[in-house]
Amino acid sequence: MPYRFFKPILAGAQLPGRIIACIGAAICVALTIIVCSQLPLASNDLPVIVAPLGASAVLVFAVPSSPLAQPWSVVGGNILSTLVGVAVHRLVPNVELASGLAVGGAILLMSLLRCLHPPGGAAALTAVIGSDSIHAAGYGFAFAPVGINSIALVSLAMLFHRISGHSYPHQPALPPQVARAEQAAAGFHAEDIDRALEDMHESFDIAREDLDLLLSRAELHAKARMTASPPFPARSP
Repeated sequence: MPYRFFKPILAGAQLPGRIIACIGAAICVALTIIVCSQLPLASNDLPVIVAPLGASAVLVFAVPSSPLAQPWSVVGGNILSTLVGVAVHRLVPNVELASGLAVGGAILLMSLLRCLHPPGGAAALTAVIGSDSIHAAGYGFAFAPVGINSIALVSLAMLFHRISGHSYPHQPALPPQVARAEQAAAGFHAEDIDRALEDMHESFDIAREDLDLLLSRAELHAKARMTASPPFPARSP
C-alpha cells in the first residue's frame, strides 16, 4: 500500500517528539541568526548563517542521540570540513574536480578525527562553489561564520534539550550500573556486539553503547514474554 512510505523511518519516533524537534529547530536556528547578526559579518559581505547549519539542526533536534549529531561532530565536522574545502579550492583550479575532492577529503578528515557530520560535506562544498566574498575570506570563513554558527547552535540545543527533558550531549538511557546488570542478565557481552557488527560489514547511525543496551533490553523483554512476567517497569518518558 502507498501509505507505507509515510510511516516513520526512525526507530522509536513518535509524533510528540517530532513536534518538539520542530519547535526546537525553529527557535534555535532563529536565535542563532539573531546572535550571529551582531557580528561584523555583513560588512564583509559574508552570510550571517550558512546553509549547512539547517542540515545540522535536523540532526541536532530530530535525532539528538545520533553520533553524527553530538557537539564535537557538529562543531568539529563543520569547521574542519570548511578548512578542507578552502584548501582544495586554493590548490585545485578545476571547480568540478575541486568539489569532489573537497567533499571526499572532508569525509576522510571527519572520520579520522571522530567528528563525522553529514552537513560538513555541504560546508566543504560551500567553500569551493561559494561567492567571491567567501573565497576572499579564506580559512577565516571556517571560523566566522561557520564555526560561530555551529557553536551557537550547539549551545542553544544543549539548553533546549535540557528544558525539554532530553539528553544532549547524548548519554545512555540508563545509569551505567543498571545497564551492566541488564546486559549481564540478558547474556550479551560487548564482544558479541563487536563480532555482529563485523559480520554485517555496515555502518549504523547508533552508538555502540546504545546498541548494546537496546539489544539487551530486547532480549529481556523476549524472556519476559516467554514467562509472561515483566522484567522491569517501563521507563517514564
